Amino acid sequence: MQNTHIWHQHTVYCRQIIVAILIMISGSTALFGQKNLADHDYKKVYFGFLMGYNSTRFDIEHSADFINNDSIKVVESPTTPGFNLGIISNLKLAKRLDLRFIPTLVFAEKKLRYTEITNFADSTFTNTIESIYFDFPLSLKYKSDRFNDNFRFYIMAGIRLDYDLASNSKKRRANDIVKLGKYDWSGEVGFGFNFYFPMFIFSPEIKIARGLNNVHVPTDNYRYSEVLGALRSRTITVSIQFEG
Repeated sequence: MQNTHIWHQHTVYCRQIIVAILIMISGSTALFGQKNLADHDYKKVYFGFLMGYNSTRFDIEHSADFINNDSIKVVESPTTPGFNLGIISNLKLAKRLDLRFIPTLVFAEKKLRYTEITNFADSTFTNTIESIYFDFPLSLKYKSDRFNDNFRFYIMAGIRLDYDLASNSKKRRANDIVKLGKYDWSGEVGFGFNFYFPMFIFSPEIKIARGLNNVHVPTDNYRYSEVLGALRSRTITVSIQFEG
């Protein structure tokens, strides 16, 4: 219940960021009076960069040992914030369809919180796993026609490979940590808005990604690992993009 509440708070925060951006953009006179970047619609390839905020947690599947365990009562994954920096490469496939590749450097941390039964009262232990990883997402972007000359809406979907530079899965002698693998495949969907200014395109975007593979690498004889069957990442990312 508490994890659901935290996840809801981060979702509300992301929504507030997008609303604030839209209000700011709607008040800009640079979007009205003429069609900005009129030749951009005919570009076959263009580039840009993004900055973003991410909110990450794990979907947890318990192992058979969790049922037989007499001390760990609850395992949950609180959402944690992170930061993204990426380079945008966009290839136009059709009038409304683009192929996008956006390699991204992501700074994040993941947490596992255990509630244990003791003689007097329940106690809580939190395992924090630091992560610095490269995202390699490949996606299709389907966009609307321009509205009022300088505005578009778009949706996107794709697949992403994450390579964790800080993965601890190779620490063979470490028998007191929860280990995560180096590679994580995710499917992602999202939507965003293109605002055409005289010199660039400004694009706020929201994406939701769900891990497809189990990133948990079991640690023998470590009870905090033995109760875990599978860990799959789940991430919400809010980004602002600048394209030219």
